[in-house]
Amino acid sequence: MKLAIIGNNLTSLALAKALVNREIFVDLYYKDESKNIDKTRTIGISKSNIDYFNKNISNINQILWPIKRIKVYSENSREKEILGFEDSRQNLFSIVENYKIYNQLKNELKKNKFFKFKNSITYKRLNKINYDLLINCDRTHEITKKFFLKKFEKNYASIAFTTIIEHKKLTSNNTALQVFTSKGPIAFLPMSSKKTSIVYSVKTKRNDDTLDIKKSIMKFNSNYQIKKINKVSKFNLKSLNLRKYYKDNILAFGDLLHKLHPLAGQGFNMTLRDIEKLLVIINNKIELGLPLDQSVCVKFQEVTKSNNLLFSEGINFIYESFNFQNKIKFNFIDKTIKLVGRNKSINSYLKKIADKGLLN
Repeated sequence: MKLAIIGNNLTSLALAKALVNREIFVDLYYKDESKNIDKTRTIGISKSNIDYFNKNISNINQILWPIKRIKVYSENSREKEILGFEDSRQNLFSIVENYKIYNQLKNELKKNKFFKFKNSITYKRLNKINYDLLINCDRTHEITKKFFLKKFEKNYASIAFTTIIEHKKLTSNNTALQVFTSKGPIAFLPMSSKKTSIVYSVKTKRNDDTLDIKKSIMKFNSNYQIKKINKVSKFNLKSLNLRKYYKDNILAFGDLLHKLHPLAGQGFNMTLRDIEKLLVIINNKIELGLPLDQSVCVKFQEVTKSNNLLFSEGINFIYESFNFQNKIKFNFIDKTIKLVGRNKSINSYLKKIADKGLLN
């Protein structure tokens, strides 16, 4: 039983580690193992996904920073939050630096007898190797261009700017803040007592040099005595959902299946839920003595596609609602969200969705 994974990224490494932990042989094909990793990028992982990651992939507790509260504001109402989440019994989610989790997974895989890193090869050559399944996590590979170009796509005409601020030590830096500004949402995501990650999604053109992102950070910062703003990185924002998840025994995965606006921090969480569902299908096949073949891909699409599309559209709806409010300069959405957020049952349900995705 042998699988191939294409792509050298966080998704491919996490999936590979989950598979080799199940004693499935995995070859991972990569283009450039020495590529520079953007150290301004962080990800938020929900409580249930952390539990799954620790148990089934790799224990990452030592590199996580817990978030106990979330406060949401709008530029029209910065004095008082329009929405808040808190759970006295557990953390809401945790922040981890991309490169730390990437390096941990890579180092563990290199020592695993069920795993091999291999140089990227063409689809024609891959097709000659007798793999049970091919899982593609690389949007630039020819397999993507050949089989996985049809998708539902939305261009936000926005750029996400990311950086890390260094600030005076806070004894309790465990509250994530999000402000919906007139140009787009800006998030302050604590990652230690002295550092906080910034993600600012701005409606603008890539070559717009009139933006002063550091000035915007200072404008919307209300918690930190900033000592340094590190290098700012940026990337274009789009959302997408793939129309068909597989071709024969080739399964698209990760960002190829779905990409979200970063305002809710749910992109990698969706991928982890996909990994969990894929492993359940594979485990069931193994326990029944059945082969890992195209039927795995068919079943995976069946159990994930509709939920993934619905969840993505929910994130789009939130973004467009605040975007519409900014256009008309009237804060009716702020008022509506305040009323909804005060309802304990609705607030609790929203926390469950953020933690576990859409509940079946």
